[in-house]
Amino acid sequence: MSDLPEGYRKWQSDVIVDLLQAYDVEYIAINPGASFRGLHDSLVNYGGDNPKMLVCQHEETAVQIAHGYAKATGTPMACILHDLVGLLHGQMAIYYAFADRAPVFILGATGPMDESKRRPRSDWHHTAQSQGDAVRNFTKFDYQPHAIEGVPDSFMRAWSAMVTEPAGPVYLCYDAMLQETPLETEVFVPGPEIEKAPAPMAADPEKLEAIVRKLLYAQSPWIMAEFTGRHPGNFDKLVRLAETLGVAVWDVNSSLCFPNRHPQTLSMDTDSLKSADAILALDVVDWEKATAKLNSTTRELTSYLADECIWMEVGFHETGIGSWSLDYGRYLPKSLSALGDPRLAMPQMVEIAERLIAEDDTLPARIAARKTKIAARHDEIFARWADEAKTDRDASPVTPARLAEEVWSVIRDEDWVLAAGTLRQWTRKLWDFDAPHRHPGKGLGTSTQIGIGLGVALAHKKSDKVVVTFQPDGDLMYDAGALWTAAKHEIPLLMVMYNNRAYYNDWHHQIRMARLRGTDEDKAHIGMDLFGPEPDFAAMAKSMGVWSEGPIERPEDIAAAVKRGLEVVKSGKPALIDVICRHR
Repeated sequence: MSDLPEGYRKWQSDVIVDLLQAYDVEYIAINPGASFRGLHDSLVNYGGDNPKMLVCQHEETAVQIAHGYAKATGTPMACILHDLVGLLHGQMAIYYAFADRAPVFILGATGPMDESKRRPRSDWHHTAQSQGDAVRNFTKFDYQPHAIEGVPDSFMRAWSAMVTEPAGPVYLCYDAMLQETPLETEVFVPGPEIEKAPAPMAADPEKLEAIVRKLLYAQSPWIMAEFTGRHPGNFDKLVRLAETLGVAVWDVNSSLCFPNRHPQTLSMDTDSLKSADAILALDVVDWEKATAKLNSTTRELTSYLADECIWMEVGFHETGIGSWSLDYGRYLPKSLSALGDPRLAMPQMVEIAERLIAEDDTLPARIAARKTKIAARHDEIFARWADEAKTDRDASPVTPARLAEEVWSVIRDEDWVLAAGTLRQWTRKLWDFDAPHRHPGKGLGTSTQIGIGLGVALAHKKSDKVVVTFQPDGDLMYDAGALWTAAKHEIPLLMVMYNNRAYYNDWHHQIRMARLRGTDEDKAHIGMDLFGPEPDFAAMAKSMGVWSEGPIERPEDIAAAVKRGLEVVKSGKPALIDVICRHR
């Protein structure tokens, strides 16, 4: 605690600070609001700015920073949203955290619920009967305690629910008068002896053995992994499992699950999927996008898989499914399914496989032959991608492949982290993701990447790691004020703009419609472009206190600018380099 005045009288909001400290919450992102003024004072004066508050210009950014921090560390970060209006501002970011299974601890405030204590107009407009209703469909738990005795109980329950897989955001709402009332009674605060969450859930061992048998005796077995990389040690566990079984691996990239340069990686190789006869989905939600060709104009799907290919699953799908959002996708038709945590299942499957291999002396040669074939295909596709990257290499505006090459040439010898976007997969095709911390997972929708990038950089702020993000121009336009937060709190993030002066994803959809209907393709940009005038992102960043350069249009000028930006980031401050890029 900080130095408190003599005879300090404890307030009920101080208990919330006690709980945050008991759970080792390091940071708390906020956009200021009067509804939590009691908690705010407690954080500053009673708690000694521990957790440390980060000031954000928009509630979405506050949630996104906590989202990125959780993706990078596996540890929850907190944010506070001001009463009803702040919660409504933050809704979109909360939904993305829910869809991305990120444990974000959201605190809020309301009221006073006692009508006699409400200020005219503002307290009435900003108060809801049940504020959690606004986010109940896309949070794991919400609660609004009516008395201080309910604060520790709901806090502990929310935390445990949040981090238990499938993880996700939770929301706790505190009455303004509850916060501002003196503490008149002793309130339980959990100590280090209290278990904060249950141990991971184990899968049925008999079902795991059946899955392992199918993979060992298949002709062309695969593992598809999506969220397994979120937990420490799982990256290496999956490597050992894949090598033991002799299977190809497709990393869906919601977290970095497997090294992209490992000889058994066949991620993004849809041609090879045609020979698959057995696939294990390991904590996967988005299985269909990887395994089917989509005609984006007609919405027709064509599977890459043979009809006889069987699916198996280990994960949490049935426990994570809801009925409001359709983020769970199409149902996976499984031949074998085990509900359980891959943290426990992968080592179990290795033990089962080693035993079965020892019992059948034909299996080692079978596995070795598969691994040789997979490695040859791996080398072939990476060589092809290297050749494809040379197409229009010297063009201006810059191609995404050339931008990926130039940044890689500067950071490859650093202990680097890629925060979010993958430059239309070119980083995955050209860089070497050799360690689990290299990438916390692919980017999400527009208006998410600047905040998530800052959260990832905040997670590594006290380390020697260099965090880089490819920042889309349209995304930054949603909240350019996030640049001020980066400067204010000295968040060392190297932001390289992927500036194609457009909301091009939607532009491309309009091109498809024009081609389908025979209308004018040259008009497809209307309502989609970011030119006339072109935003000056370097000037915008400078105005917020962020070092910047650009716009850069010649590819040969990129590396030198990135080197200068890298030195700024290594000094502990953010940097932005604006690069003008091709649409695709």
